[in-house]
Amino acid sequence: MKIVKTAEEVRAQVKEWRKEGYTVGLVPTMGFLHEGHKSLIVRAAAENDKVVVSDFVNPTQFGPGEDLESYPRDLDRDAALCEEAGADLIFNPEPSDMYFPDATTYVTMTELNEELCGKTRPIHFRGVCTVVSKLFHIVAPDRAYFGQKDAQQLAIIKRMVRDLNFDLEIVGCPIVREDDGLAKSSRNTYLNAQERQAALCLSKAVKLGQQMAAAGEKDAAKVVGAMKELIEKEPLARIDYVEAVNGINMRPVETLDAPVLVAMAVYIGKTRLIDNFIIEE
Repeated sequence: MKIVKTAEEVRAQVKEWRKEGYTVGLVPTMGFLHEGHKSLIVRAAAENDKVVVSDFVNPTQFGPGEDLESYPRDLDRDAALCEEAGADLIFNPEPSDMYFPDATTYVTMTELNEELCGKTRPIHFRGVCTVVSKLFHIVAPDRAYFGQKDAQQLAIIKRMVRDLNFDLEIVGCPIVREDDGLAKSSRNTYLNAQERQAALCLSKAVKLGQQMAAAGEKDAAKVVGAMKELIEKEPLARIDYVEAVNGINMRPVETLDAPVLVAMAVYIGKTRLIDNFIIEE
């Protein structure tokens, strides 16, 4: 497995693979990888001849006061996980390799980015769409893999690929959880022992919502209300949002008729965590 720093090196390697007739999968990440990322890489390796993992903390998706500087980084640890999972190449650029100092071009979206995380992180998805577009151009993969924990991000990227005619398949992969239910996240490392226990209110709320929906409850407000009530019982939790939206256009819904995304963002202490469940056909 190789680790490269520049777009030119990635393109040169992918061109060699293409000459051999190999298919290429891409797993975009911000590093500090965990079992959730590993599951994406394993699936990419199973469905493609070669796998590129981008390992890049993208500055354009962080707003003022967010955790850009403190976001955890450990390339050696990431490399060991990538190699074990079957990756062939890690692309680990510096911000200066990805963005010209006088860059004025960004990829923006309307509607899908206006709900959920877009309300309190207004520049976030512009940064996501821009960096993912750049990665698609640099790697030119056949398929790209994203986790369903970031369900709004996944929906936005699928729409961007459709709208901008990118020639690749977007593959969404299931949430990977700890044994006690907490969704795997690089930001879980911010939690102290007390906060780690408190964070279970997210997965407990997901389970409650799933149970209510499975029992036939169609009223979105009742399901969301019950989930909020459960979370609010945890003293260390502060809700950013708990909402039910259409799974395709991200608009709020009153009835849980598929496809529906029930998503949340909750602060545990100073750490913002997300979780969700999806109601499909």
